[in-house]
Amino acid sequence: MTDTPQIDPRLARTAPTWEVELLISGVAIFAMLQLPGWLDDAMFMLEPRLGQDWRLIAVLAYFYSKSAAIVLACTFALHLLLRAQWIALMGVHSVFPRGIHFDNIRMGPIQREIETGHLDGIDDAIERADNRASVVFAIGVSVALMIAAICIAFCGTLLVATLLSNLLGLQIDTLMVVGGVFVMLMLPYFLAVTVDYYFGERIRPGTFAHRLVATVIRVYTRFGMGRRSNHILATLLSNQGERRTMLMVVGIMLLAITSVSAVYATMQAGRAVGSYGSFPAARAIRIDASHYDDQRDAARDPAVPYIDSMVVEGPYLRLTVPYEPRRDGPALHDCKQPPAASELQHAQALLSCLQDVRRVLLDGKPIAGLHYETASDPRTDRPALLAMIDVRKLAPGRHELLVGRPLIEDSRRDSKDPAYRHYRIVFWR
Repeated sequence: MTDTPQIDPRLARTAPTWEVELLISGVAIFAMLQLPGWLDDAMFMLEPRLGQDWRLIAVLAYFYSKSAAIVLACTFALHLLLRAQWIALMGVHSVFPRGIHFDNIRMGPIQREIETGHLDGIDDAIERADNRASVVFAIGVSVALMIAAICIAFCGTLLVATLLSNLLGLQIDTLMVVGGVFVMLMLPYFLAVTVDYYFGERIRPGTFAHRLVATVIRVYTRFGMGRRSNHILATLLSNQGERRTMLMVVGIMLLAITSVSAVYATMQAGRAVGSYGSFPAARAIRIDASHYDDQRDAARDPAVPYIDSMVVEGPYLRLTVPYEPRRDGPALHDCKQPPAASELQHAQALLSCLQDVRRVLLDGKPIAGLHYETASDPRTDRPALLAMIDVRKLAPGRHELLVGRPLIEDSRRDSKDPAYRHYRIVFWR
């Protein structure tokens, strides 16, 4: 006759999923910590290739995806810490089963009376730690899934709307159209649940109003809008308080998306993080490393004109001007082009337009005989214009190139600040 193994009563009170939670957190946390950096690299690689409409879709998908990744990474890290605390409580209790000896702790009689009067047992502390870890795991995963669902629904709809507008040749604001469509689609559901919540008791069954409200709620519930569609969130709402849980969930979502947006804006601005507010960093006097091929980060720096080096030693200065769809596309659209009889003539007409848009000044004067060639950025494989500038007659010392910078229609900063009308590249001969 074999002895039946005895189960530790403390383990019998724990969440049955603790082993799976630890496994998922331990394995997935490394991927989640690396995913935000990978998304940054992908966004910086993709953004210079896109026009305004496609860039909007990419940026929104990037914000939502990175927010979900950060939520999961923070969730798994916090969950591991809470599970470690739970394991530590279990271990300490197994070593010292009698618990806290207040007689061996230096404290006054008043403090001892207060401490011993509110003392919970070690079993209760272990159970609270276990429950806390499981709830954090559930909330984090639920929030990440909600962000992912919003990303798929909104960005997918925006993608379809952009495709249709381009195929049909419509000049519309796809974001406003998609936002309006979402409002129109969601309005009946919110009206129905609001009427049901405030006036449901007064509506008699079988009446037209009752059938209408029930039909609307039933239809939207089938498409996943009901409370039961997210069992995790519904369970938390019903057991921990609806207002408290919703504030926590919405707060986590807003904090993640706001943080991602702020970091993205900081990376785009190219400003150093720190107490540098008094440093003279105006664009009109700043030398930007992204304008020099031997200094720029091809994976992260924006697609701006660049030369080989800050010091030019040969007879020619090579100027590479990457094509920027957000800037050059609208500029070419507004350019008056004569009718072209062949594809070559059409390409030459476009190149002539870019020649005017990307006009180059050397020390404040136009360069005689400057001619662009179509080429590509060898390190990013993006289309670019190439100009070889003769610098044999330049005097030794400091010189400055100004390369035309087409304006973006929705950028107020570009239209107000003259420094944003040109790219400024300083070099020495």
